[in-house]
Parts: sequence; C-alpha cells; structure tokens
Amino acid sequence: MTADASQTYHLLRKKLHDVLPDFEIRAKAELACRINQLKGDLGAVILGHNYMEPGLYHSVPDYTGDSLELSRLAATTDGDPIVFCGVRFMAETAKILSPHKTVLIPSLEAGCSLAASITAEDVRELRERFPGVPVVTYVNTYADIKAESDVCCTSSNALAVIESFKTDTVIFLPDEYLARNVARESGKHIIFPTDRPIPGDKQDPHMDYQILGWHGKCEVHEKFNVEDIENVRRQFPDVVVLAHPECSPEVVEASDFSGSTSAMIRFVEQARSPRYLLLTECSMADNVAAENPDKEMLRLCSVRCPHMNQITLQDTLDSLLQNRYVVDVPEQIRLKAKRAVDRMLEIH
Repeated sequence: MTADASQTYHLLRKKLHDVLPDFEIRAKAELACRINQLKGDLGAVILGHNYMEPGLYHSVPDYTGDSLELSRLAATTDGDPIVFCGVRFMAETAKILSPHKTVLIPSLEAGCSLAASITAEDVRELRERFPGVPVVTYVNTYADIKAESDVCCTSSNALAVIESFKTDTVIFLPDEYLARNVARESGKHIIFPTDRPIPGDKQDPHMDYQILGWHGKCEVHEKFNVEDIENVRRQFPDVVVLAHPECSPEVVEASDFSGSTSAMIRFVEQARSPRYLLLTECSMADNVAAENPDKEMLRLCSVRCPHMNQITLQDTLDSLLQNRYVVDVPEQIRLKAKRAVDRMLEIH
C-alpha cells in the first residue's frame, strides 16, 4: 500500500470502522486513492449523492448532497469532466445545466423505477386532457419528461413550487406518495387520472381537485409501512423516526420528521436524541452514522436502491480512465428541460 493509499485507509477506517469490515476498507482505500489522483490529473469533479455506499461517499466526491444541492453545484462547478455518482436522471440534470462539459455516469444500470414510471407522451396526454393546468415534475425524472414540464421540483421544495403558481389546479408528476404528502401539507385535494372517465371530469365545473397526480413510486420508499415503525417504537421507545417524503402519507404521519435526504442529515446533526431510524435508502443511514458516532442509527432492514447500488468505486475509476459513460441530452430537449430546471433552482 502506497503512502497516499495508507493515509486514505486510516481516514476511512476512522469513519467507517463500525460500518465496514477492515479488509473492505483497505480495498476501497486503494481504489479511492487512485481515483483521487486521476481526478486531480484530469481536472475532474465528482458529485456523490447521499445514497452512495459509505466507502465511496466518504472518499472520492468533491461534493455530496441531495438532488437539489447537486443540481446547483453541477451548474457552478469548474470541473470537467463531471462524474456523477448517482442515478441517470441526476447526471442528465448536470448535463442540462452544463452542456459544454463532459458528464459521465459510472454505470449504465443506474436507472430509477420512479423515473421510468412515466413517459413524455403521458405528460402530453395530461396536458391535452387538462389544458392550461401547469405541470410540475419531480426532479427524479428523465430529461424528456422535464422538457414537457413547466417547472421541476425536489422533495425539499415541492410545496414551495406548487404554491408559486397561485392556481387552483396543478399537475404533479410522477411520485404518488410525494404528491399525497404535498397535498396533505398544503391542504390541497388530489386526484389521480385513470384510463376511465373520472366522474365530473370536464363536465362538472365545481369538481374539487387541486393536484393531479400520477401512480409512480420509489421501489425503496414504498417498502416501509406503519407496522415497521410501531414495532421499532415498542422496542426502542426513545427512537426518533425520520421519513423521506417518498414514503406513504401514513408512514410520514407516523414519523417524527419528514424531509429530503439533506434535511434528514441536518436534523440528526442538530438533534440530541440518542437513537434514530431513517426510513430511506439504507446506505444513507450508514453515512449518517459515520458522521455522528455519538448517535445510534437503528437498522430496520437492509433496503438498498438497486440502481444507486450499481455505482461502485471500481466503476468510478473505470469511468475516469475510459471516459465512460458519457451522458448526452439532445439540444432541443435540453433547452426545454433547462427552463423547468432553472425555475426550480429559483425557488427555495
């Protein structure tokens, strides 16, 4: 092990000794050292989402955060190429905002079940069905969906985005649970269009709906349920439960706090409770535990995003070595999508 790799190993071991076995830390330290050296030689910048596995998250990203934070950073960083350690729609957002830079994603398998739940044609059909109604799409969508939208949002600013329109009706796509949670928080009503006629649709002008949703879900967050929370509270009465807004409204209601991944991280950092349960992708709990060794992160179960899990240190190294995989967005789509993303970034 080189001196640089040895230093990386000791830094990782200090953070992750309670999270990863020593042999794994050693192997990842070697890879991380090579990545950091190559990154410096190339002038690259690495962005790491909060869901990255701990060995990667704590070693190679220049910036870490949630989708909104990384979207902002992608627009301002001087690094080129940008290596996005996250899923494809995030890398596309970086390309939308930085068209003249090379954006790389370490694995082509890093997709998203939620992003795949809707098509651009679906959005166009909704626009035809509800003419004049503004379309808000969650940032967890592909570029062609963003291009059909008026504005994007993240879980942290969804409510502010919807309220910015000052209209009675908004189409909110594609996350069903996030739509329900925003409706609950805002006091707005929600309806989910189906292939069958909706009673009163286009017939009754007094029908009471204000948010039109879609039946898309995150395959990780939909696994959590209220019974899980109740079982944990029985065993650990002092636990503080934090739920991502992509969880069901029932789970959010049964939790003590709900917010974006970065909001959850800040909550744990600032709170004084001894133990926490994070209802989100399980690698994030490992990353938070490493940053807060005085606080206990309970493990409900091992719920990893199969798409985030595709991003490894080896793939990140190969991405830099071979300039792969390049993320491109057709210019016509990029320009339309950028308008929606820019408006999202203007709303806090």
